[in-house]
Amino acid sequence: MATEDFKRKLTAILSADVKGYSRLMGEDEEATVRTITAHRKVITSVIQKYRGRVVDSPGDNILAEFVSVVDAVQSAVEIQEVIRAKNAELPEERRMEFRIGINLGDVIQEGERIYGDGVNIAARVEGLAEPGGICISGSAYEQIENKLALGYEYIGEHTVKNIVKPIRAYRVPVRPGAAVSTVRTEKRDGLKQRRRAAVATVVVLLLLVAGVVIWKSYMKTPAPPGEIASVEKMAFPLPDRPSIAVLPFNNLSGDPSQDYLSDGTTENIITALSKISNLFVIARNSTFTYKGKTVKVQEIAEDLGVRYVLEGSIQKAGERMRITAQLVDGLTGRHLWAERYDRQIGDIFALQDDITNQVVTALEVKLTEGEAARISRRQTDNTEAYELFRRGLELYRQGTKTDNEHARRIFEKAVALDPGFADAWCFLGYTHQDDWYFGWSTNAPQSLERAAELAHKAQALDDASPCPYMLLETIHLWRRDYDRAIAYGEKAVALEPNHADATLQLARTLTYAGRPEETIELTKKAMRLSPYYPDWYLGVLGTAYRLVGDYDEAIAAYDKRRERNPYSTMPYLGLALVYSEVGRDEEAKAATAEVLKRNPEISLNQVRNRLPYKDPAEVDRILAALRKAGLPD
Repeated sequence: MATEDFKRKLTAILSADVKGYSRLMGEDEEATVRTITAHRKVITSVIQKYRGRVVDSPGDNILAEFVSVVDAVQSAVEIQEVIRAKNAELPEERRMEFRIGINLGDVIQEGERIYGDGVNIAARVEGLAEPGGICISGSAYEQIENKLALGYEYIGEHTVKNIVKPIRAYRVPVRPGAAVSTVRTEKRDGLKQRRRAAVATVVVLLLLVAGVVIWKSYMKTPAPPGEIASVEKMAFPLPDRPSIAVLPFNNLSGDPSQDYLSDGTTENIITALSKISNLFVIARNSTFTYKGKTVKVQEIAEDLGVRYVLEGSIQKAGERMRITAQLVDGLTGRHLWAERYDRQIGDIFALQDDITNQVVTALEVKLTEGEAARISRRQTDNTEAYELFRRGLELYRQGTKTDNEHARRIFEKAVALDPGFADAWCFLGYTHQDDWYFGWSTNAPQSLERAAELAHKAQALDDASPCPYMLLETIHLWRRDYDRAIAYGEKAVALEPNHADATLQLARTLTYAGRPEETIELTKKAMRLSPYYPDWYLGVLGTAYRLVGDYDEAIAAYDKRRERNPYSTMPYLGLALVYSEVGRDEEAKAATAEVLKRNPEISLNQVRNRLPYKDPAEVDRILAALRKAGLPD
């Protein structure tokens, strides 16, 4: 980077994110996108009101800068007040609570972007804030101590990742009546800390002398009882093979736009490990609910029902990066493997392979024929194409027409840079498939044909990726070619036995092909692979239970889906159908009323076009039951 391209300056930085954003996305992506978009507009308006500037706002993160710390803090207080009022209008499970951190620090400005420790510290201070709360650094506090009568609570010095010196932090009360009249005496704390520091110096010297011995013995030293997972407390029984959860790698760059690198590394490792039949690997949808959270390894092991946890971090600076990774045994607390890498950014794919292989070696997993080649097979060595693919994937997952179109353009740029990038071709195909399915295309048949062409192209480039087989499975299901759809679905699962979505998609296909008993078994397997599964898994399960005549379980599944996603039409449609079939007519009509409230345009004809059952009699049966329940033709 040439010096004329950037400048240094002192600025007030505000960093904010949403508590539990990954969970909200997992439960209902469309509702979450609508809410975060509305909140972001309000927050941006408040920031501008106090003469601030939004620097970046990817996902649930917002980064802004102000000339004055006073303006930054006043802006933060008003943001929390406005968001609290907007949350009061939402159901409790759909509310978004922001954590806000503020720092005054030196940053590098390049164009409209800012980088450096000043940004990093703001992000770390944000992590100390409570949901709906505000934390500020010591440097920010010194600027507003006698200027804003808010009251501040000194919460001590905190050692945070990638920052050399501990950070002094203060909590800013934002709720009515929560103001603190005085700051807890920092001088008294400082005196105590200086005394402790003198003792600590001696201790550190001793630790340096003994460091090598401690490191070597660490692997053999049992963890304290409070830091190990309890099999009895696990939410699920441990699988009969080594089980692992790969947590989202932390992005330590201080730039949220670099999440593509940390998230992509995490997903690529999960994908590689998921191809191994002798491993049990928790799905991305579930592990990413922990993104940005500070959770102990043993808690994760108990929540997800796994023994091993892989965690790490990535820091990118220019064309270089630093990656750390460690594999922990949740039942003993021991580190089975740990490594730190300092490499060029172009080595990212080789490093992902190395981490994957180190995990396989540490867990002593035996690979079946062909698995070794599959887990090390990479689709691109072009880092620019890879970055575009990751950004396109993030947009595609938003599930809106606009984002789908934007994602398509980005995927097209990725394959132009690397025509051999199979998954980029595959997801380009998915954008056309979604155009057909959601009615976004003016020529639906052509969109479906284009999706099929791109899926076959991706398959020809990499026949070891489950992506094109999953896309072809869906296309052939809608073409009513059940045998080929099932064959493609089985191939995808065989290539990646731990792929929860591939497993669930095959289950759905088997439902329409008239094999609901197998659907139930596969759906439960998918739910175990992804304990924090999306709500549509419950729709597949409810349909299968209805088809086998277990109406109580069907109602339970639809009810659970309704609780998790009350804004969706689908759970109410399922309930209307089941209630009608069992003769609970009043409840059926009430469920239909909820369907029409959410989608006034829905009709039996629309439903008919979305029922690819092999048995035409089943379609007639469904339509008759829904007509009885009051759904219009």
